[in-house]
Amino acid sequence: MSNTFFGAIADDFTGATDLAAMLSRAGVPVTLRIGLPEGPVANETATAFEVIALKIRTVPPEDAVAEARAALRWLRARGAKRIFWKYCSTFDSTPRGNIGPVADALMSDLKIDRTVHCPAFPENGRRVFMGNLFVNDMLLSESPMKDHPLTPMRDSNLMRLLAPQIKRQTGLVTFPTVRRGAEAVRDAMATLSGHVVLDAVEDCDLATLAEALHDIPLICGGSAIAQPLPALWRNTGTIGQTATAPLPKVTGGQIVLSGSCSAMTRAQVGVYLKGAAGYRLDPLELAQGNLADARAWLKMQDPNAPKIVFATAEPKSVAAAQDRLGVARAGALVEDALAQLAVDARNMGVSRIVVAGGETSGAVTRALNVDRLTIGPEVAPGVPWCFTGNGLALALKSGNFGAETFFSDAFEMLEHGVASATG
Repeated sequence: MSNTFFGAIADDFTGATDLAAMLSRAGVPVTLRIGLPEGPVANETATAFEVIALKIRTVPPEDAVAEARAALRWLRARGAKRIFWKYCSTFDSTPRGNIGPVADALMSDLKIDRTVHCPAFPENGRRVFMGNLFVNDMLLSESPMKDHPLTPMRDSNLMRLLAPQIKRQTGLVTFPTVRRGAEAVRDAMATLSGHVVLDAVEDCDLATLAEALHDIPLICGGSAIAQPLPALWRNTGTIGQTATAPLPKVTGGQIVLSGSCSAMTRAQVGVYLKGAAGYRLDPLELAQGNLADARAWLKMQDPNAPKIVFATAEPKSVAAAQDRLGVARAGALVEDALAQLAVDARNMGVSRIVVAGGETSGAVTRALNVDRLTIGPEVAPGVPWCFTGNGLALALKSGNFGAETFFSDAFEMLEHGVASATG
């Protein structure tokens, strides 16, 4: 296919790889672009499925809207007919946005009066029932996300969360409607406008929703709703048959860089430290300009040995640092430090890098001058290995994703050559 058919705009880097992994799992080749592409890409055949990873989850809403609109213009210039606004499956957002304002802006630019929101990802324990988002067996507002340092989620109702962010009305396609099938969903949608929340409890619900809605111009939500779409488009002749390319085998040193403080990442760091060398970054020390000790420690490590540099900490420690430094500065200090250490690690022969945290992943990929990635196999649902054109393998993990053994699982996958298989 000479033009892009599907174009996605993701609000952070791990979310972008999550979506790209779902599409790759569905058997389509995916180009993941890091940051907003500038102008046409010379001497490059357009990829049918393009994902643009932005870093706009926690920036001011007006900045998020501007970047998302620019990404939309780029995708439409390449021919994209289906647009996907990708945000976190835990609906990470403040009362001001940025989920709602970006969705509103994309609707205006596409000249449509209705879109859908589907953050459900049952495989990772995210379910929507009667408009309320659950994380495993807990309401979102009762899950560890209630204490997220940047986007604390204190309400579970998606319509209430959206309402103060948007100019249009909200609606809901309920679980009983979804279970009646695609035709019932289409009938319900015909009576609604604005931002329509979709209930989904299991993967079969996502399949029903995709069947009902695969031809709408804009879908908003988590990555899981995207997986059934390519097969539907093939079956209707909207896209042709596609094939993925062989992936490279990457050898070389390894490191984990963790900026996430989610409950799962805290557990993952604890497990990994049982068999790996570790260095903990303290935002208060970083504020004094003290990164030299961490860089010296890294320089003394064996490039091939298991090691981790982390700012991951318990909520009380995170809150204490934020009280002293401010939320934005504390986060930026950690991101900048881990980005510098990623460059140091690469320069000492490390080519396999696992990064935990969306904001951290954005900082690291930019520091490494990565602007395009090829999507490989998933280490865990929604977390694939990604490959650059200059010999690096990156696994960019959303804070709450993966098992407690995720870090060692990721490197074991590359050791056994899984990444050299066809995606």
